[in-house]
Amino acid sequence: MDMSQYLEVFIDESREHLQTINEQLLELEKNPDDVSIVNEIFRSAHTLKGMSATMGFEDLANLTHQMENVLDAIRNEKISVTPELLDVIFRAVDDLEAMVVSISEGGDGKRDVTEVVAQLKQIEKGDVVAVRQKSNSTYEQTYDEFEYTILKQSAEQGFHSYEVTIKLRSDCLLKAARVFMIFEVIEQIGEVIKSVPTVEMLEAEQFDDQFVVTVVTKVSQDELQKRIMKVSEVEQVIVQRVNLHRSTEEEKTTETKHEQKEEQQAVEQAVEKKQEAQEEKATGKQVSNKTIRVNIERLDVLMNLFEELVIDRGRLEQISRELNNPELHETVERMSRISGDLQNIILNMRMVPVETVFNRFPRMVRQLARDLGKKINLEIIGAETELDRTVIDEIGDPLVHLLRNAIDHGIETPDVRRAKGKPEEGTVKLKAYHSGNHVFIEIEDDGAGISREKVLKKAISKGIISEQNAANLTDKQVYELIFASGFSTADKVSDISGRGVGLDVVKSTIESLGGSVSIDSEEGVGSIFSIQLPLTLSIISVMLVEIQHEKYAIPLSSIIETAIVKKEDILHAHNQKVIDFRGKVVPLLFLKDIFEVPVVKEDDDFLSVVIVRKGEKMAGLVVDSFIGQQEVVLKSLGNYLTSVFAISGATILGDGQVALIVDCNALIK
Repeated sequence: MDMSQYLEVFIDESREHLQTINEQLLELEKNPDDVSIVNEIFRSAHTLKGMSATMGFEDLANLTHQMENVLDAIRNEKISVTPELLDVIFRAVDDLEAMVVSISEGGDGKRDVTEVVAQLKQIEKGDVVAVRQKSNSTYEQTYDEFEYTILKQSAEQGFHSYEVTIKLRSDCLLKAARVFMIFEVIEQIGEVIKSVPTVEMLEAEQFDDQFVVTVVTKVSQDELQKRIMKVSEVEQVIVQRVNLHRSTEEEKTTETKHEQKEEQQAVEQAVEKKQEAQEEKATGKQVSNKTIRVNIERLDVLMNLFEELVIDRGRLEQISRELNNPELHETVERMSRISGDLQNIILNMRMVPVETVFNRFPRMVRQLARDLGKKINLEIIGAETELDRTVIDEIGDPLVHLLRNAIDHGIETPDVRRAKGKPEEGTVKLKAYHSGNHVFIEIEDDGAGISREKVLKKAISKGIISEQNAANLTDKQVYELIFASGFSTADKVSDISGRGVGLDVVKSTIESLGGSVSIDSEEGVGSIFSIQLPLTLSIISVMLVEIQHEKYAIPLSSIIETAIVKKEDILHAHNQKVIDFRGKVVPLLFLKDIFEVPVVKEDDDFLSVVIVRKGEKMAGLVVDSFIGQQEVVLKSLGNYLTSVFAISGATILGDGQVALIVDCNALIK
């Protein structure tokens, strides 16, 4: 399976999980007995481990797994939270972050983490980890009793204590002068308690390019770092909080034991960092993330404000036409163009690739296939196709229904497939693509297909249709029957290749989104369920029509064409007025009767007809006159008017009038 397409999502989500882990670890340090915090960290780590393993980044998964073991032990109260333990976990998180950065820059995410893994294993066994190393600092700071007391008292008075690791550029000529300037900057905002090496050694330039100072100040870590970075020839500044809970004796032994090792590490890191910096400079690579995540609620507010703007735009266009002032006309035209561009941008901002829904299906399909003893290959095509966020949120469940359906009742078991001469492995294709103002999602399987006889038999027994009508139905109409609500109440619909469990819910959900669903099937070959959805639900193109003195809007997506029909051309069939439209019999629906519009004007000899379509079915909507095409904002009628027949919403026109939006699907049904 090609994972490269998911890389960007993986990197984004990994960063989020690491961010959560970092934040929660800091919380845990404040409340070491709070198990809920440990659970939160464990969840993020567990998700990160799963994602890394799926993407094939084994080092990342292994380190996270080891960290998970320690968290599990904390959760089960086998070990207690200490600052030393958290130091090791933070170090592991630093390594994880470095791996994710490496992956985001095109690397393989590999990193030598043997030491930190060994420490995590030691903690897991319950041993006290004496090694307190910071991944970036050269020298370990230790404090005598006097310095320790100063730091404690400062903390009580609301000061922050930081250990600041400062690295000068390797080509720095006057190191002592730079050190003096750094000390001056620090003393403007705080006080230096200690430096390693000592101040005398720093003044005598008896150090490589790195030193550590302990600072007591009231400014934040970031502020301190920014101020020191302003001194020229400073290459790197790392600010870390001083841990005041440690025992000084332990640190003295630690320092003598590991000083050489740390110095060696620091030199290696300094060289590595320098090489990385040079490489980055050479390639001119930009590591900054070019995406920004915005809360969907903010986009909804933006959309609502823009919808108001569209309504006012319509009003202005009307006033401009009435006043006929060229300058006003020009300004309004320009405003219309700009707001049109703005509309496209806002709609695009709300667009989300359907893969956000599709991504959860491969695992579900594998699980189902195992449970049912079937072999199934899921092919996903066009996952990058974009849909409005509101549609994406709703479409997940219907798709799950249809996929389960295809797997459960469409695809046969391996032995049945063998007997039919098919490959043992069944294929389910999930395909998404754009066409015009719509997105189509198709679920295709090469299974048993739908048996016309069995569907009809079941439908008749359920009282959905009569035997007389059953004989006249086309195959398509027969397949449509499985969407009938009575159909899905069968105890187990496996005797009809089982299609039907809950499909009425699928149909109603999709139609509530302004979409439609259709079925095509061939017995023994397979079936295709095709879903058609609008790109967006809020701003739609309509044809405005007049019925007596009332205005109605018919969505353009439903209209085939408009026609003027003579009264004598109207025919009668099955107690229904119909017309012959391009060789097809199309029933006429008189909207003034359906909507009970008060009659004011007399009838003409000609009828204005809007031909609309839903799937294969067509109808002619009879109106009094056509006003024209317009983009309108679809507003819902609210909870009070949810059950109004054949009206999907309303809009406010340029002259302030309200026009009702006709739901053609309901009318044709």
